[in-house]
Order: sequence, then structure tokens, then C-alpha cells
Amino acid sequence: MHAELPLSGITVISCEQAVAAPFASRQLADLGARVIKIERPGNGDFARGYDTTVNGMASHFVWLNRNKESLSLDLKHPEGKKILKDLVAEADVFIQNFAPGAAERLGFSAEELRGMNDRLIYASISGYGPDGPYKNAKAYDALVQAEAGLVSVTGTEDHPAKTGISTADISAGMYTYSGILTALFNRERTGEGATLQISLFDSLVEWMGYPLYFTHGGGTRPTRAGTSHAAIAPYGAFTCGDGTQIMLAIQNEREWKSFATHVLGRDDMVTDDRFDRAAHRYAHRDELQTIIEGVFADFTGAHCDELLETAKVAHSRQRDMTEIADHPQLVERERWQDVGSPVGPIPMLVPPVGMSGVEPRMDPIPDVGDHTDTILGDLGFSPEKVAELHREGAV
Repeated sequence: MHAELPLSGITVISCEQAVAAPFASRQLADLGARVIKIERPGNGDFARGYDTTVNGMASHFVWLNRNKESLSLDLKHPEGKKILKDLVAEADVFIQNFAPGAAERLGFSAEELRGMNDRLIYASISGYGPDGPYKNAKAYDALVQAEAGLVSVTGTEDHPAKTGISTADISAGMYTYSGILTALFNRERTGEGATLQISLFDSLVEWMGYPLYFTHGGGTRPTRAGTSHAAIAPYGAFTCGDGTQIMLAIQNEREWKSFATHVLGRDDMVTDDRFDRAAHRYAHRDELQTIIEGVFADFTGAHCDELLETAKVAHSRQRDMTEIADHPQLVERERWQDVGSPVGPIPMLVPPVGMSGVEPRMDPIPDVGDHTDTILGDLGFSPEKVAELHREGAV
């Protein structure tokens, strides 16, 4: 056990699959909570089969499931139901992202489980919430991105796009995580558990705050501008002569003056009435783009970085995913650590929040049902009974 970790002593039972619920429970596990992941006997969480790119394991599953124990249960089998309820009776947190209505049909509603354990924090993750006209709608990440308007503000005017990561799932997972932490804190004061309802749609609509309020208040959505900005120039990726892409986001007059003078070598552009203030630069952004691209064509990426650093102009590299693992900021700060798995050690990023006096928990990724026999033994099942449950397909 990780006695030094903040959530040591907290037990989480998670009926989870795919992304949102596993992402939430992994954050809790990283902080020391004991997370018992309930999986179907045999194939387990279907995210295990998304791909085979990480030494034969799925990249999604590797990302989301370190530090957990896997218990295989058939939740339609009477013995499987009983085992789950026995675990929940002593647990602190229960997480589920079943299909709409499935928890109730299986006998695992918030009312039933919290009736057994009034200190239980019950977190239910759904696509669109427990009521309303969309409550039974399928809610895969891309579908919710479209429904919540994210696709409408991403990409270019000619080509709207979803984001390249599971943004709806991740947002719901993070709100589930923070909601559970809040409920645990509140329980310390009141002694009472709580029922939490989190939906992918509500979570992502909250993240749509700027374009949502911009559009709702003004009547038009922000322009889809790719890596550029809907109101600021120069803003976006510019290509150097060696192919390096430099990202600029010049947002004030001090940086513009320094950029024009020391990087472009064009003092005249500071006072040119096409470029002398932000609104003028945006109105003449195509001309500005052409000038910058012409200058950058004579630079290497390294020389451009040096000029921008000297001029104190904010910038970055637009990097391909093949470059990120070896990013100097990750390497120098030792942000990778090996984690055990059924296929051997796998390098994984340590948790993004560092806490003084706390070492990050980096325990193995489980195979399906890796901990079934141990957990059942802890519940008082004899080896003979455990073997019988295996034969019956209950576990």
C-alpha cells in the first residue's frame, strides 16, 4: 500500500469501460486510492481491443489503467451481483458508466447502493444526463463533440474537424474526478456520501464557454481559423526554410514592435497603417502572412528560435506527435517512468500534478481478472468456492 499518498485508505469500485470513467478512476488511483476495476470475464473492458500498438496492448488502455486491480465479474449472474454489492457495502466510491438505464436494471442504482452504504459516493457518467430528450442517445466522443458544437469551431472554414483527442470523454472524466474529491471532502465534514451525475455533453458544453457565450451574446460563431486566430494576427504556424514550423501568438503592441524590428528587420511595419495596431493587422492578415513567410523562408528553425528569444517574442514549435516523447522538457525533467504490465515494462508519463513529499504512484496495468482470486479471498471465499465461480462463469 502507498500509505504516504493522499487517498491511501480510500476504496473505489468502478464498473468502467472506454475512456471517461477509467480516466476519472486513474486520477484517484494515482493519488493512492485502491481502485477495483470491474471487467467482463474473458475480454474485459472493450478498450483493451482498440489497437495493439503498445507491445501488443491498446494505447487507450495503457494510458488509463495503471495502479488498478482487475476483478472479472458477470454482473448478470446472481453471484456476480452479490460480490459487487458486498464490495460496495464497504467502499468509499462507486463509479459507473453503464449504458442509460443499465445500472437500474442490474440493481445497482444510486438509491439501492447508497441504501446499503450511506457514506458511499456514487458517480454516474452518462452521455447526456439522467433526463431530457437525449437521455437515451448513444454518446460516443465524436458524436458529443459534434452535438456540443466543438466541431463547429475547430478546423478551417472549409473543413470543420473534431479534435484529435477524446475531448468529451476527458472533460467528463475530469469533472467526475474533481466531483469525487469534493464529495470526499464534504463527507469529512458531514459524514454523508453523495450522488453525482456527470454527462459528457454537459462537461463539454462547459468547456465551450468562450465560443458559446461569444455566439449567444453576439449572434455569430467565431470563425474556424485552423491554427490561426479569429481576431488576432500574426497568430498561427509559420514555416521556416528547413521545414520547421514556428507558432506565433502576438497579442500586444510591445511584442509586435519587437517582432517587426528584430525578427522581420522591418522597422517601417511598426508605423505602417496596415499593421500599426491589432485591428489593422487582422484586417490585413493575408498581406502580413505573406511578408512573414517570405522572411522565415530564409531562416532555419534554430535561427528563428534564437531571433525570437532575443526579441522576447512568445513562440513555440508546432511539433508532430513523433517528436513529443523525446521533447527536451519531458526528458530533462524525467517525466517518463516504467510501469509494469502483462506485456512487460511500459514507459508512462508521471502524473501532471506534483505534490511536495509525495512520490508518484506508478503501479502496474492489470490483465483481465488479474486480482479476482485475491479479492474474492479477501471477501472470505474459499479456494474451492472461487474455483466454482470460475466454472460457472460468474467471475
